[in-house]
Amino acid sequence: MGGGVSSLSKICVVGAPTPTQKEQGIDVEYTFVQVGIPDSSIDYSGNCGNLSSMIGVFAVDEGIYTPHLSETHATVRSFNTNTRKIIDTTFPISSSESPVALLDNPETTIAGVPGKASTIVLEFVSPAGARTGKLLPTGRPQDYLTVPPLQGGVEMTVRCSCVDATNPTVFVGYSDLAEFLPIADYIGGKPTTGVGEILERIRQAAAVKMGLDPLAQAQPKIAILRSPYTEDDRIQKVDVVIHALSMGVLHKAVPMTVGLCAGVASNIPNSIAWEICQETGGNKAGMVRLRHPGGIVDVGAEFAEDGGAKSAKVVRTGRRLMSGAVWW
Repeated sequence: MGGGVSSLSKICVVGAPTPTQKEQGIDVEYTFVQVGIPDSSIDYSGNCGNLSSMIGVFAVDEGIYTPHLSETHATVRSFNTNTRKIIDTTFPISSSESPVALLDNPETTIAGVPGKASTIVLEFVSPAGARTGKLLPTGRPQDYLTVPPLQGGVEMTVRCSCVDATNPTVFVGYSDLAEFLPIADYIGGKPTTGVGEILERIRQAAAVKMGLDPLAQAQPKIAILRSPYTEDDRIQKVDVVIHALSMGVLHKAVPMTVGLCAGVASNIPNSIAWEICQETGGNKAGMVRLRHPGGIVDVGAEFAEDGGAKSAKVVRTGRRLMSGAVWW
C-alpha cells in the first residue's frame, strides 16, 4: 500500500473518544503508526501532520463525530495518543441532514497538489513537548554535538537546535555542514559517500541530548536549514529553505510536523531558524514562509506572553482516495 517510501508508509488507527475525553471536548482519538521500509518495523513514537489534517474529515464521514446542522464549517478536536496532544481541524461541511465534509470547494492550493480544493486548517494546540515534555529538551536554543567519525575520518563538532513542537526535530545549518560535507551534491541527488550516515549520526547524537531513543528512526527528525539563495526565493519572499530527512532518506517535500516545528523554532530567540529569519526579515506576525523540495508552505505559530507556544497551524487540502480491505 505504501509504495516503498516513508512518506506513504503510514497508518492512522481512528476511534471514538473515551467518556473522559468527551468531557474534555475531544471528538475523536487516533494513533499514528510509521511502518518501516526495508523491514517490518513499527514505530509509534511520532505523529504525521498531513494525516492529522484528515482525522476530522474521516471522523465526520465515518459517523464518529456529528457536526451541528447549523454549521457551514466543522471544527473537530482530535487527541493523538502518540504525543498526547490535541489537534483541531476546521473544514467546510454540507448542509444536509447528515453532514459530510466538502473537500472539492475551489478555495486554496498547496505545493505538489494539482488544482484547488477546500481549505482545511490544521492547528496543533499547545504543541510544545510532544515527546520530551519541553519545547527545548536540552534547555538551550543551540547545542554543539560531538559526532563519531566514519572509518578513517575525524571526530566532528556540529551546531544544532533541538526543538520539540508537534514532533521533536534537530535542525542543523546548511553552511555548517558544507564546511566538512558535500551537502550540495547530497541534496542535489548526486552520488556521495557517507553523507547520509553522518547525518544519521548527527540525528542520533541529538536524540541522546533530547533524552530520546537514538535507535528509533522516526524520532527525532532531522532537517537542514539555510537562508534563501535564489532569485525565485527573493521573488516568492521565502524566509527559510528547508530539507528534511525521514527514516534516513531525504524527503521529497517536508513532513508537515517538521515544517510546523520549524515555524515554532523561528520564534525562539537564538535558534538556528530564528537566526536565519533575522537575516531575511521573516517571521512577520508569527508566519514563516518555507521553501522545501516540493514547493512553498506558510506555517504559523502563536506564543503566549510567558514565551510558551500556544499553537502551530498550517493550511492543508485532502480527499478520500479509496476504501476497501487490505489483506496480509
